[in-house]
Amino acid sequence: MEPIIKIEHLDKWFKVKDMDVHALDDISLDIYKGEIYGIIGMSGAGKSTLVRCLNFLEKPTSGDVIIDGRNLAKLSNKELRATRKDIGMIFQHFNLLMQRNVLDNVCFPMELVGVKKKEAREKALEYLKIVGLEEKAKAYPAQLSGGQKQRVAIARVLASDPKILLCDEATSALDPQTTKSILQLLKEINQKYGITIVIITHEMTVVQEICSHVAIIDHGKLAEHGLVSDIFTAPKSKEAKKLIYQGYEHVSEMKGNRCVRIVFSENSSFEPVIGNMVLSCKAPVNILYANTTDLNGVAKGEMILQLPEDIVIGDQMIEYLKKAKLAVEVLEDYVG
Repeated sequence: MEPIIKIEHLDKWFKVKDMDVHALDDISLDIYKGEIYGIIGMSGAGKSTLVRCLNFLEKPTSGDVIIDGRNLAKLSNKELRATRKDIGMIFQHFNLLMQRNVLDNVCFPMELVGVKKKEAREKALEYLKIVGLEEKAKAYPAQLSGGQKQRVAIARVLASDPKILLCDEATSALDPQTTKSILQLLKEINQKYGITIVIITHEMTVVQEICSHVAIIDHGKLAEHGLVSDIFTAPKSKEAKKLIYQGYEHVSEMKGNRCVRIVFSENSSFEPVIGNMVLSCKAPVNILYANTTDLNGVAKGEMILQLPEDIVIGDQMIEYLKKAKLAVEVLEDYVG
């Protein structure tokens, strides 16, 4: 199956005053139809530049962006405009028309392509029903909460019947509970309509909540990419580890000690693995951190253990945990 979005050796340079800034450096990614794909990185990593290159709002300096088999660099302006109709976009600050009510905001993209007013209003009401805001049709954006504004923005995008939805920090301005509800809505839209969703974010929790795949961008380069579950369980790059382990800084005791991070499989979650290991190895461990993370609807347990100073016993414990089919990673080189 061909990817619906294919990025090949993408580079983007900007001229800032007297400096040349390399915003994207040889990025290559495949995103397949129906996926919810996360692109994550810290501020200034290049992720927003990347998403703007996906619809040629920013033209790459070199490389190719191929959408549903069409190379955007080789399209005429007319062909590019037609292709962009398949690519919807929602933003952090909603971009609603403040002088129009909710219904008219959703109608707006249909007006631009000549849909008759009656048909547009009927469709707009359907889309508002999908996002749970049918009763707010006559309200104005100033009368809505942040979450409601984002739902209107999503309904407006759906009015264009996109194949692809790009979300650029779409939940960054929202509180955690509202963020969760918007992510759930996006997941339902993905499942119901098969729309491919690309989520740009700096928050690992957003990726873990909704995405099946993720690409980690750092200083314009692709640090790591793959299944969210694989990267969460065993991150390979320094950048991935920084994002996965960002909740551990408060564990000051970890510094200078031999610590391991373990991730529980579905089977091991029901067994007293740590207790059995302590009994088997006849030595205690210190549990520094424990958490359960929701990875796209699947609960994953993780722990940070401080092992005994005795190297032999510590090695025995690591071997025990691996035989119990837990993912085990020694953290002493980069945590604390």
